[in-house]
Amino acid sequence: MKEKAVLNWSGGKDSALCLYRLMQAQTYDILCLLTCIGEPYRRVSMHGVRVGLMRTQAGNIGLPLLEVSVPDMPGMAVYENAMRTAWSGLKERGAAVSVFGDIFLEDLRRYREDQLARWQVKSAFPLWNGPTDALVRELIDLGFKAVTTCVNGKYLDKSFAGRILDRDFLKDLPAGVDPCGENGEFHTFVFDGPLFKSPVPFTVGETVYRQYAPGRDGAFDTGFWFTDLLPGDPVSGGV
Repeated sequence: MKEKAVLNWSGGKDSALCLYRLMQAQTYDILCLLTCIGEPYRRVSMHGVRVGLMRTQAGNIGLPLLEVSVPDMPGMAVYENAMRTAWSGLKERGAAVSVFGDIFLEDLRRYREDQLARWQVKSAFPLWNGPTDALVRELIDLGFKAVTTCVNGKYLDKSFAGRILDRDFLKDLPAGVDPCGENGEFHTFVFDGPLFKSPVPFTVGETVYRQYAPGRDGAFDTGFWFTDLLPGDPVSGGV
């Protein structure tokens, strides 16, 4: 019998490719997609996508969406408590494995593994150590369609927000920016592809700049461009 797994879901490119690989390998019985929703704005943390679009996305893929509510920019203690509560319920439903789309951030992986081990939950990283340029091209070649919803102003200007993730987008990335945005340079929303029964209908709304207070060590990136995606009938291609 396959172990039941939960995929940590941002709705973006890495999550989508990770889910595709899981479905192809059929290693786990995927119980649901788990996503953190920031309050009070009711959007995916950092990606800025409305919860309504996330629900439509999960429905079009055919998997339940488990929403974990956290404050906007929560502290670690608050985040961990919310996840502990969520996993308490998931374990009662038989979930044993937490799957992530992380690629090469060693500290983040170690944190996830240590935290989950305390709750007697296994962790898995199907994309780990994959070359990011090859991974993003694989996503595009498979037919996934994604739009950028958040770009880090430290690395990219406003013109990169609200763009379709395609080969032209990759060619335009400045030197030093990871093709998968693995260092937090940009985030995306996947609206169509081989996992979908039908595309997620949306239109591109306003792009705004949001400033955050720096972290205690002063290293936190403080400014991001967010492009709002509005639920609605898409023009051809979703934009």
